[in-house]
Amino acid sequence: MDPLNIIARSHDLALWARVVDYQSDDLDALLYRDRAFFDYGGNLRIYPMSELPYWRAAMRRKGKEARWASFALQNRGLLKEVKAELRARGPLGNRDLAGQNRVYSYRGRKDTTLALYYLWLTGEVMVHHRVGFERVYDFRENIISSSVNRTATAQEAERFFARKVFAFRGLCTAKSWASWMSFFIQRPIRQTEAPRWLNRMLIAGEITSILVEGEKEPYYLLTDDATSLFIVTEGHVPDGWRPLDTTTQEEVVFLAPLDAVGAGGRARKLFDFDYIWEVYKPAAKRRWGYYTLPILYGDQLVARLDPKFDRETGTLILNSFWLENERTGKDANFAEALTRGLVRLVRFVKAQDLDVSAVRPAILRKHIQANAKEFIRH
Repeated sequence: MDPLNIIARSHDLALWARVVDYQSDDLDALLYRDRAFFDYGGNLRIYPMSELPYWRAAMRRKGKEARWASFALQNRGLLKEVKAELRARGPLGNRDLAGQNRVYSYRGRKDTTLALYYLWLTGEVMVHHRVGFERVYDFRENIISSSVNRTATAQEAERFFARKVFAFRGLCTAKSWASWMSFFIQRPIRQTEAPRWLNRMLIAGEITSILVEGEKEPYYLLTDDATSLFIVTEGHVPDGWRPLDTTTQEEVVFLAPLDAVGAGGRARKLFDFDYIWEVYKPAAKRRWGYYTLPILYGDQLVARLDPKFDRETGTLILNSFWLENERTGKDANFAEALTRGLVRLVRFVKAQDLDVSAVRPAILRKHIQANAKEFIRH
C-alpha cells in the first residue's frame, strides 16, 4: 500500500490491473467492513485475515526489537494513557489525540502518534478504518472475530511463512527465500539454516527445485505451481489464468509502481526492462518521470508512460510516453490495445478528458485520438 494518489494509489492500480470492474471502494469494504483482510507493517502490505494468528507471532517479536522495547520501557505512562483514551473514546486516529511532546520520527510528530503506531506494530490495536489514507485504530478484539484472535506458536508461524515466501514471490533462490523469510518472521536466517529448511520442504514434497537457463544456482517453487510452470514453458496458458475479459494482447495493462511484477528490480531480471520508481528522486535526476507505469502488452513490457490526473479540470494527462522498440508504435494491434487500456484507465479514475499530446509516434497518437474521441475534448 502507498499513500500517493497521482492518478490512483499503487495498491488500487495493482488490483484494477487484475480484477474486472474493480473500484477502490471494493478494497475498503474487504478491509474495513467485511474484515476479510488487514493491512500491516512498516513495509505496508495487505494480508488475508486468516493469516493473523501467524502474524501475531511476528508482531510479538517486533515488540522485542531493541528500539521498540526501549520505546515501550521509556513510555509506559504514555502507552497506558493512549490505551485508556482508546477504551473511552475509540476508535481513534492520530488527529484525535493531542499529544504531550513533540517527536521527530518518520512515523509522526506527536508522541501519541508514535504510541499508536507501536501498539499497531505489536498487534494490540488494528486499523479500524481509514480517513483518506490516515489510520483510525481500535483494539484488536473489537475488530476481528474470535476464530482468528489467537497467536500461533513460533514454530507454527515459521512453518507457515516458509511456504508463504514461495506463494508470495514465486520462483526463489535459497538466498532470496532466506531474505523474505527473515522479513516475515522478524528474525535473521543464518547462512546454514536456509538449506535445512529447503531440504525439509523438498523431502516433504512442498517445493520443487528447477534450473533456470543462464543461472548457476537452483531455483525453488511450490510443487503446486510446477504444473503451471510446465504449461507456460510449453507455450500454453493454464486454464486458471484465462482472463474473464480482454487478454493483455487485446488490451494493454498499466502496472502499478509497486506491482510485484516489476518492482524491486524484477522488471529488469524477468523482462530486460529497466524500471526504477523515481518518485523520490529530485526532478533533475529523473530519467523517465515522477509516476511512471510500465505497460504490459501480451507477455512483454513494451513501453512506459508518466501520467497525471488533473482533478481540477478532470483531465488524465500523459506527461510522457516511451516505447522500448519504435516498431511497436507502428503496430496497429498495439495501437488498438493501448487505446483500450487508456479508455479503461480514464473510466477507472473518472476523468472527463484525456490528453495524449505527448504520445509519439504521431500515427499512434492519432489512432488514440480517433478511437477514444469521446474522452478527448481539450
